[in-house]
Amino acid sequence: MLKVDQYGYIRIANRVYGKSVMQIAKETGHSKNTIKKVLRGEYCGYRSRTSQPYPVLGPYVKIIDKWLTDDKTQPKKQRHTAIRIYRRLKREHGFCGAETTVRKYVKEAKLRLGLCGQQAFIPCEPTIGGEAEVDWGSCHAVIDGQSVKLKHFCMRSKYSGKHFVRCYPCERQQALFDGHIQAFSFFGGVFPVLIYDNLTTAVQRVYLGKKRDLQQSYDKFVGYYNFTPRFCNPGAGHEKGGVEGLVGYARRNYMVPVPHAESLEALNERLLEECMAYGEHRMATREQSVNELYEAERSHLIELPDVPFSNMEICSPKVDKYATAIVDKNHYSVPTRYTHVKVKAILQVDQVDIYYGSRRIATHHRLYNNNQWCLDPEHYLELIQQRPQAFDTARPIVEWRKRWPLCLEKLLERFRSKQGNTNGIKDFISVLMLYKQFTASEIETAVNLALAADIGSSAAVEYILCSATRSCGQPVAGVPNWPRLAPADVSVYGQIGGDL
Repeated sequence: MLKVDQYGYIRIANRVYGKSVMQIAKETGHSKNTIKKVLRGEYCGYRSRTSQPYPVLGPYVKIIDKWLTDDKTQPKKQRHTAIRIYRRLKREHGFCGAETTVRKYVKEAKLRLGLCGQQAFIPCEPTIGGEAEVDWGSCHAVIDGQSVKLKHFCMRSKYSGKHFVRCYPCERQQALFDGHIQAFSFFGGVFPVLIYDNLTTAVQRVYLGKKRDLQQSYDKFVGYYNFTPRFCNPGAGHEKGGVEGLVGYARRNYMVPVPHAESLEALNERLLEECMAYGEHRMATREQSVNELYEAERSHLIELPDVPFSNMEICSPKVDKYATAIVDKNHYSVPTRYTHVKVKAILQVDQVDIYYGSRRIATHHRLYNNNQWCLDPEHYLELIQQRPQAFDTARPIVEWRKRWPLCLEKLLERFRSKQGNTNGIKDFISVLMLYKQFTASEIETAVNLALAADIGSSAAVEYILCSATRSCGQPVAGVPNWPRLAPADVSVYGQIGGDL
């Protein structure tokens, strides 16, 4: 092969020193045709072949092409790779060539047959205030000391890049609606178009093309806020690539290190602060910052309705023999006097309210797993007082004892030692009933005072509480100038004994 330095020598010898083609050929050992070609044009090295011969692979080319053509009708993840074709040729057809030869041909054949798997994308310029993208992601957090897996709802404006992130225990429909409601409040309006995957909480059936059958409740939500939903093609998440990137960004930046919070609401407050602080930078190809684009975009959003969407589910369970209403496959307690009656349950995304008629009889934190029990001990105290032998094994008491203060445990032992096991438990339950009237801190203070005074009855604890909370929290004081009685003369009792 003619090298670059030889190319330069030949041209200098001819153009500068006037040497002939014959003389240069003798000096360099190259043919006259090569010398003439160098003098006619630029250095180009070897000329690439117009077609690649495959002397060994040639008899097998049609077989490979058939395999690859048949792959067009097969699932994408179950198509032939180059190594698979090479192994099949060796085993089924006795091929003796090299693996690299097969790889090179398969690469060219896939490109020719449209099986290369690479897609071209069109650069787009989003319209101001026109579209936002919605998606879910997964993350972990430590809530009230327990590690839990959460789902974070993400909404991102395509024009400004401003985003909203909020965590939920699940991806159910009420969580989806609440995420929208919170996001609309954050953005100050409703985006005319929202882009989704084919979420089962929104889409009932997917047809070829863009036609979708929507879930009835989701269709009702869309009609309330008047936006237009647009759904991606199945398996085409790149059609909403902005929010796909946000899912990972939020997990890497807002959830690292793994956040610790007292409650899910506290965690969401921190996420809201992060979202509000985001936006001082400029995105690629944009001349303004995210916040500046967002401010320009706000006037193009649809105005929020005066009243947010109710986002409630209503059901009518019947209270069972354990004084629990089974709602969404979980047990929620009610006062025992409502056993075996039909009630109405209103389910919100984080709360369950249970009504009998127009009276609310119970409120619980919403549970999302199956066959869980949410029991309020106050609902069972009257029944347990009637059946004190069940005190130590009653599930509401067992769960409550895990978290109540140590002073209550000491008071229980005091009552049992002074009044006996049965009467002591009954009287101790009377103390627990005081939680309906007083705060936990007030009861704990009163119990500690009762323990210090060696008091062994609920009436004394109640008196201490009433005395401490009367007159705006001031203890009861003695009346001034109150007349005192003379000391009792107990000597007369000795005379009674002598007369007997």
